[in-house]
Amino acid sequence: MNIGIVGLGLIGGSIALDLRSRGFNVLGVSSRQQTCDRAQETGVVNQASTHLSVMATADLVFICTPLGAIEPIVQKLIPHLSGDTIVTDVGSVKTPIVQAVSDLWPNFVGGHPMAGTAQSGIEAAVRDLFVGRPYVLTPTAQTPEAAVDRVEEIARLLGALVYRCGPQEHDRAVAWISHLPIVASATLLAACAAEGDRDLVDLAQHLASSGFRDTSRVGGGNPELGVMVAKYNREELLRSLSIYRDSLDEFISDIEAENWQALEQKLKLTQQARENYNL
Repeated sequence: MNIGIVGLGLIGGSIALDLRSRGFNVLGVSSRQQTCDRAQETGVVNQASTHLSVMATADLVFICTPLGAIEPIVQKLIPHLSGDTIVTDVGSVKTPIVQAVSDLWPNFVGGHPMAGTAQSGIEAAVRDLFVGRPYVLTPTAQTPEAAVDRVEEIARLLGALVYRCGPQEHDRAVAWISHLPIVASATLLAACAAEGDRDLVDLAQHLASSGFRDTSRVGGGNPELGVMVAKYNREELLRSLSIYRDSLDEFISDIEAENWQALEQKLKLTQQARENYNL
């Protein structure tokens, strides 16, 4: 089976590494010849090119580009595909992508492997990145069942835990556990930067440890990703931000009123709630 990977970064490269090690013939496409050369030299793919025509023999193609590039890439890819080729993506927002790409290519399965690191580029590709991590598939009523089953089969070969849901349900869920945290984390960093006493900021930066590292990590990530999730999942992100703001106001009110009992009760509830998440 020939697997195509368009976009040889962390996610695309890691998918390629795992599937090639399982005997698949992996074809890669990158916009940079240097990345193609490196992917071949390090054994990430069997063959790499800057031209989408290399996908002509692919049975299944993963689109592993930024959100804004997925639809344009598929438009350019279509002339090179056979009619039964399955196309899937790894984008972190699904509703607009599934709507747009399914109209272009009926054999499309929306996908979102929920794994990653702070690194990027072909050098960041690692084996077993998806083992034990959620991999969401978002078929619609029109998505061919055989295509969904095939993508699920591949995702399970990667060691992922596969979930199926609708595109809208996916976007509402990830707004809470992925997109809201990016904005909340970014506003934490922005608030610290707004402190007027620069000596105090310098001291805080030297004292920062694991707690600040954990809560600021996603806010200090790729700005392009933050803008893309806000743009493509705007409605659901705004909804979650509004509820988050209300919750923050409640905490502020308790502290202003020195209502320590109410504050403690809230923290007990959040302590219990955290145990329900797949961390």
